[in-house]
Amino acid sequence: MFDATFKSRTDAMRRKASAAPYYRPAVSLVAAAAVALLAGCTMPQRDSITVGAVPDDYRTNHPIVIAEKEESIDIPVGASERGMTRSQRVSLGGFLADYDRSASPVLNIQVPAGSLNEVAAADASRDFVRYAKASGVPKGRIVISSYGAQSLEESAPVRVSYVAMKAQTGKCGRWPADIAETSENKHYANFGCSAQNNLAAQIADPSDLIGPRKQTTIDAEKRSIVIDEYRRPPIITGTEIAY
Repeated sequence: MFDATFKSRTDAMRRKASAAPYYRPAVSLVAAAAVALLAGCTMPQRDSITVGAVPDDYRTNHPIVIAEKEESIDIPVGASERGMTRSQRVSLGGFLADYDRSASPVLNIQVPAGSLNEVAAADASRDFVRYAKASGVPKGRIVISSYGAQSLEESAPVRVSYVAMKAQTGKCGRWPADIAETSENKHYANFGCSAQNNLAAQIADPSDLIGPRKQTTIDAEKRSIVIDEYRRPPIITGTEIAY
């Protein structure tokens, strides 16, 4: 009886010892899965930093900068004309409307030489000078020069130009690669260029991009009207208020 009892206990211990190793891999798999899940939660943050470091913004690819830019206009002059015409006065007046009188850049009037309208262009240029002086351009900042015409049988325009500080971007139309190639999921090179150019053209004072302007004086009369309206209680005529 003792031998049977000892044998049964021995068999039970063996079965217990042999069954124990089968539970250890299961515990190890559960721990490994938990570590993988925790590691997966941190991966998006790491990837977002890496992807965010790659510049893919049209404002970065086509930045608006402040630099000198030549503003010019070609005013056509007929060979039979003498002096400045009404249409030429309107064109020149609109061009000089953006001339900065405080900076007073050099206004260059280029007259064609060797063209069919050489005499008429010379007469019109003298009227251009007088009109520019009347528009506020200093006399000492007006320069008259000539340029060679391409043909003796054609009329060449009179070019009026000056250099000013303008907000501008680079030239558009760059297509270095096929825009159908989107494997990297990035903008094409010309993306946003026209929008940046249009925005730069709307900026009247480029210095606004550098810093804010000085605060102007307040309108005391307008301020008193606003304060009086604020202090005066509203008059309600009806019993119901519609919102």
